Amino acid sequence: MKFGQKITHDLYNEWRPYYIDYNLLKRELKDRTTSRTWTDKDEQQFTALLERELDKVHDFQKAKTSELSRRIKEAERAVKRLVTEEYVNGDDHAQTTTDAEAQRQQPEDVVQDAGSDDDDDTDDETDVQSIDALEDQFLVLEEEVATLVADVHDLALFTKLNITGFMKILKKHDKQTGRPLKPTFIQEYLEKRPFYKYNWDGLIVKLSKLYDLVRNRGHPVQGDASAGGTQSAFVRQTTKYWVHPDNLVHLKLAILKHLPVLVFNPNKEFEPKDAAITSIYFDNEDLELYLGRLEKTEGAEAIRLRWYGDMNQKTIFVERKTHREDWTGEKSVKARFPIKEHLVNAFLRGEYIMDDEFQELVRKGKKSQEEVDSMIQLANEVQYSILTKRLQPVMRTFYNRTAFQLPGDARVRISLDTELTMIREDNWDGLIRSSDNWRRMDIGIDWPFEQVPAEDKELFKYGVLEVKLQTQYGQEPPKWVTDLVSSHLVEAVPKFSKFIHGCSTLLPNRVDLVPFWLPQMDTDILKPDTGTLSIERPLHAASKGSSTSERPESSGITTPDFSREPYAEPVSEGEEDEMMELAPG
Repeated sequence: MKFGQKITHDLYNEWRPYYIDYNLLKRELKDRTTSRTWTDKDEQQFTALLERELDKVHDFQKAKTSELSRRIKEAERAVKRLVTEEYVNGDDHAQTTTDAEAQRQQPEDVVQDAGSDDDDDTDDETDVQSIDALEDQFLVLEEEVATLVADVHDLALFTKLNITGFMKILKKHDKQTGRPLKPTFIQEYLEKRPFYKYNWDGLIVKLSKLYDLVRNRGHPVQGDASAGGTQSAFVRQTTKYWVHPDNLVHLKLAILKHLPVLVFNPNKEFEPKDAAITSIYFDNEDLELYLGRLEKTEGAEAIRLRWYGDMNQKTIFVERKTHREDWTGEKSVKARFPIKEHLVNAFLRGEYIMDDEFQELVRKGKKSQEEVDSMIQLANEVQYSILTKRLQPVMRTFYNRTAFQLPGDARVRISLDTELTMIREDNWDGLIRSSDNWRRMDIGIDWPFEQVPAEDKELFKYGVLEVKLQTQYGQEPPKWVTDLVSSHLVEAVPKFSKFIHGCSTLLPNRVDLVPFWLPQMDTDILKPDTGTLSIERPLHAASKGSSTSERPESSGITTPDFSREPYAEPVSEGEEDEMMELAPG
């Protein structure tokens, strides 16, 4: 399908006037280049036309995102108001029940003399009517939330369609006129109106909180968001998928219908740094750890240092993954311990040990002696591996994580990592990157790290979805999960590893073996929409293209019934991160 047809087909009809008028721009190009030469006046007028289209798109998206934030806040206030009314009505109902109980305890003649049977019936009816009225109002809010979900989805698609339209028309212009307008227009116009760089995460976090409030009638599930985070060792299984950039917002909206976005401080406004996770992986010049992980050698280790947020974080986590083969009867395991940032270099050189610091945790009652003994053993073993194997910083991974989980409930845990980037940290080619420090200091969380040379970074082009389930033996995962992972939104890559991918792409001259998925990077994983997880509007309204047909009412995201094969989960043993690791401490 040509883009002129695609944008007409995919746009949300109520917003039609605010999309780029791609067909108009294409006609202008054709009319001005047919049978004559493109002039300076043509260039000036066409550029002005492009700028007007850009202003229209930019201004609409800015206004719409502000409107969505306002509507979410208004809906949150409405939920709180309904909860207050429910509480008041609940008190009234409790008082009515108490009075009735007291009457039943009185002598029969007194009750008869009271003559209150009819009043009791009236009170009961009033209570029922009040509950029904509250439920009706919650149903109205559910409809508003479903509309908000659809609006966010369509606005994200609005952004994608429009930036694609600008890129395509600029390419056509440069080809047909012989004048390179594209680089200038991007720098002087698009960069000053960067509607296509909007970060949807803040809006999605707010929408998730609202969805959870309404779904649970103002009483969301409570729990410890970092449940399990105090464990120093754990085993798990996880399944991994790649997600095309076009599907990221759609996927997040599909998941939040079932699981809320996991936040660790709900009283704090979301900031981009809250989602950032950075790790420094260690290896030696023979890439011994890389090969061990790639070949799944029994006992193969991965050692990394990790922090959450920006470069100002003072707590760093030293982590070790150990691979176990099936024949050993053991599970692959990951363990970690915290260290203060200013002590990292001394620890890596063997000049500082963690024993006294960990023993202090016992004295303060924060850890048991058994837990501390395990931490001390881990720290000593990691330090020994670093020194004896001559391990050095080799590669950094950075990504922004959106985690979905019910607080304190680990049965279904889903994370989506975006803006994934691998960056060289080694000094092996004579270039000084991290010098004698444990990490380079010229970068932080400023994706896409424009200050880093192209040969020093790998900008991974997909999102990475991880689905973690805890089910009893023989128990099927929830149907919505199976629908999600079998949909067009994801591509299964069971054993994908950020560390392995980074080494194989950034250090091609040092690796003899590469992972199986590397050739897949040249294949477009974007698949036709199967309709498995469609986001619909709850009201009868025209939306897509020029169609005016009514759309079926729904609750926001629908999963049509269809016969499918029994679900078989492509499992990969623990390569990546447990949900609890999002906890900053």
